[in-house]
Amino acid sequence: MKQSNFLAFDLGATSGRTLLGTLSEGRVEVEELTRFGNGIIAVNGKYYWNILGLYEHIVEGLTECAKRGIRPDSVGIDTWGVDIVPIGSDGSILGMPRAYRDPYTNGAPEQFFELIPREQVYSKTGIQVMNFNTLFQIYAAVKEGYSPVVQADRLLFMPDALSYMLTGKQICEYTIASTSQCLDPRTQKWDRELLTTAGVKGDILLEPTLPGCVIGKINPTIAAQTGIGEIDVVAVAGHDTASAVMAVPVETENFAYLSSGTWSLMGIETRSPIITEESMRQNFTNEGGVEGTTRFLKNICGMWILEQCRKEWSRQGKEYSYPEIVAMAQSAEPFQCFINPDDDIFANPDSMLAAIETFCAQTGQVAPKSDKQIVRTIFESLALRYRQVLEILESMAPFAIQTLNIIGGGSKNALLNQYTANATGKRVVAGPSEATAIGNIMMQAVGAGVVGSVAEARTIIRNSITTETFTPQNTEAWSEAYSRFIQIYRTDLKQ
Repeated sequence: MKQSNFLAFDLGATSGRTLLGTLSEGRVEVEELTRFGNGIIAVNGKYYWNILGLYEHIVEGLTECAKRGIRPDSVGIDTWGVDIVPIGSDGSILGMPRAYRDPYTNGAPEQFFELIPREQVYSKTGIQVMNFNTLFQIYAAVKEGYSPVVQADRLLFMPDALSYMLTGKQICEYTIASTSQCLDPRTQKWDRELLTTAGVKGDILLEPTLPGCVIGKINPTIAAQTGIGEIDVVAVAGHDTASAVMAVPVETENFAYLSSGTWSLMGIETRSPIITEESMRQNFTNEGGVEGTTRFLKNICGMWILEQCRKEWSRQGKEYSYPEIVAMAQSAEPFQCFINPDDDIFANPDSMLAAIETFCAQTGQVAPKSDKQIVRTIFESLALRYRQVLEILESMAPFAIQTLNIIGGGSKNALLNQYTANATGKRVVAGPSEATAIGNIMMQAVGAGVVGSVAEARTIIRNSITTETFTPQNTEAWSEAYSRFIQIYRTDLKQ
């Protein structure tokens, strides 16, 4: 195998990175070239992403790569799901994309279900109902009279919009499209009834393209400005979770994964969607994967709650490093109280610390009194919530789940990984932490024909990384805690 280089832009809700992947002799190595912040911008009560700023950071990443004397074979971009960029008839970006945490979609699903019943929407799409799904964003934007969407000739998802800014070519990549709740996972086509009911024309979204195709070449101006040259921009699995799942280093198709970061996403990879009354009742989702597979999964809150607490503590003059956070949790008393990490109260509160206190009061618990106890409560509650979702997933999976593979940044959290093994009673294998970037890089390699298939890509990944295994400990105490957690969860449901 000759040496090949691929440049990945991995854009998350809080930060983004430029990563260089080098593929040689059956191994892949990843090097971070640049890192930059990303965040939601609030203006007059609306919440936006700075897409022009993200584009500038991509240009900077291309420049840095060129400075190192490396001309990659191609470039690929992945981002979070659901958010859209409105494009005018002349190809102009009509406005900054609204962010999924914008409260304008609060109540939108319930209003939409008055037009098309919830059961029918789910049967059409197999997608977990969440108020920020693209379908409800479009509906809310039209109802609000939000002019960029109302006047749009085309809507592009975030990675496709950024690729368009680099190449001038518009596509709609399948995995990112599948997060929208507008796509039929059986046919991989848009459900035009849903789009027209939301208030837009049925062809406002391009028909999806499977990952691995070449979108086009970087435009000559950027090629010259950065020194990178007119290299290919490839449609990778544009949804970051789809890229991450591609990088799970398994030898079999029968595996469960937990993509752990700001969000946690737990699921399995299947050859066809699972759309049943039970999957609807449990609010599981069917999103697109590589090679036309389905990612049957559920969104769970991840490190979002802790990240927001850390921001508050920082404003109070308390700067906790991550090792300090772990040490704090370890030194705190176990199982003092629990939260439901997926309660709406934690979605985007003005104060996360106050939200935790309120939740505990509403569920008849004594709120944690110290920072270390708060951290412990968050970690334990996440692990117990993982058990809850895994048990539900097992009941619907077409195969037995023996091992839970944790990928993404959260895979480096050894304490939470151990808690997860303890809570679930499953063997936990952690790594790679750079799953999304590796999946992005390897999809480019598959698209270029350097690697023959996703299965071959996973073999290369398995040979290139070191994983860590966690076995269940203290399971009796964790089972007792789980019983208490379930009671709190049920209490919460009644609020």
